[in-house]
Amino acid sequence: MTADKVLSIFKEITAVPRESGHEEKIVAWLQDFAVRHSLECHTDEAGNVVIIREAAPGRENVPTIVLQSHSDMVCEKNSGVEHDFAKDPIRWEIEDGWMIARETTLGADCGIGMAAQLAVLTDDMPTGRIEALFTVAEETGLDGARALKPGFITGKILINLDSEDEGELFIGCAGGVDTTARFRYESESLSGQDNRFFRVALSNGIGGHSGDDIDKGRANAVQLLARFLYSQLCSGLRLCSVDGGNKRNAIAREAEAVAAVPAASASGFVAAFEMFAADIKGEYAVTDPDLEFSCIEADPCGTAMSAGVAESLIASLYAAPHGVLAMSPDIKGLVETSTNLASVKMEGNGIIRIGTSQRSSVISAMRAAAAKVEACFRLAGAEVTHESEYPGWKPDTGSALLKKCVASYERLFGKKPVVRAIHAGLECGLFLETYPDLDMISFGPTLRGVHAPGERLDLASLDRFVRFLEDVLTNY
Repeated sequence: MTADKVLSIFKEITAVPRESGHEEKIVAWLQDFAVRHSLECHTDEAGNVVIIREAAPGRENVPTIVLQSHSDMVCEKNSGVEHDFAKDPIRWEIEDGWMIARETTLGADCGIGMAAQLAVLTDDMPTGRIEALFTVAEETGLDGARALKPGFITGKILINLDSEDEGELFIGCAGGVDTTARFRYESESLSGQDNRFFRVALSNGIGGHSGDDIDKGRANAVQLLARFLYSQLCSGLRLCSVDGGNKRNAIAREAEAVAAVPAASASGFVAAFEMFAADIKGEYAVTDPDLEFSCIEADPCGTAMSAGVAESLIASLYAAPHGVLAMSPDIKGLVETSTNLASVKMEGNGIIRIGTSQRSSVISAMRAAAAKVEACFRLAGAEVTHESEYPGWKPDTGSALLKKCVASYERLFGKKPVVRAIHAGLECGLFLETYPDLDMISFGPTLRGVHAPGERLDLASLDRFVRFLEDVLTNY
């Protein structure tokens, strides 16, 4: 098996639509792949797929190994970019040893894991029985893993291929929960008022993964927009519309609002925004050097949201906790608990929805973080719900699979791999609820910028990842 073969399969995958919740085309593509290569294939009611390669001659007594990835991807694009994720292939390029999608997400999370599984299934390497498991809707709530039924896989050794730092072996992850706040508002007429209208926007933040990147201090466009709007409430500002962020597991890169400002306050409003932009550029010069700011006159709006609700919305978005809440006292450098203020959306029918998510390797701390977010928005008058809670994965340092993987890495590369837990959520915790006897590990090639446009794959790390995976499988 070669890295070129894996990359070739991944390039095919980038042409198949597979946004979370809309995996029909990638599921059909996987089923067709199995047929074309005369491999046994099963699909469950959720859309999870398992493709099986029987053991090579003489390897029938080797334990079955499950290789696992998720078939969906986070679909994010830069504003103004013409791209329909429901039908358009991902536009990627190779530059300086990286495979990059500049204007959208690449989908290497977890498409490169899928490609590695499919390469193993069609290679002649001497392995035991392989079960390649592809789960759906991982990015929006780990729905496929949650729906997995006993007996769908039979192996008791599982290698998850959804990690993003080559040379690191992951043996634990955080659990998580989503928290949603909803504000209800009435529209109030602005007729007869001497207002000017402005569209204020922040864009081109780096964003990133709300688990892996939450400790990097990156700008949250939703909260920064709220910071500016809060500073202007005393000017008589009325909020006509607001929109920011997107996926719960991505740090908000963009946000905008349309505001009505009394004509007498308009010049002060513009000057305040210019000062705000200068301050934020200075504060985030290192983490988000390309942040962009815009304040332009907008078409007049006939209505604005009720003043009391708008003030509560703005204040709560500004006050809501975001970022790292606690570092692990046990593992140096590991985030223990965090929260992500992900999005604000006007849904119509007088409802504004705030999307957030909380993560922790300590379940009580995760629930406490969710309660803190709930308290903030409830104090502001919002209705709050919690959804899609999933468990963490407790590290097992005595794992037989871990020992074999460490030995393999040292043999190949002459150095020890880093063994650690990750603050991001993996499906492994849910697998243990259905298959409590699983021995699991997670590893992958190096990815950067996942869940944001500009996502990229390090091709040199892909070569090492492929060599490592083959060595583990053929020497088990």
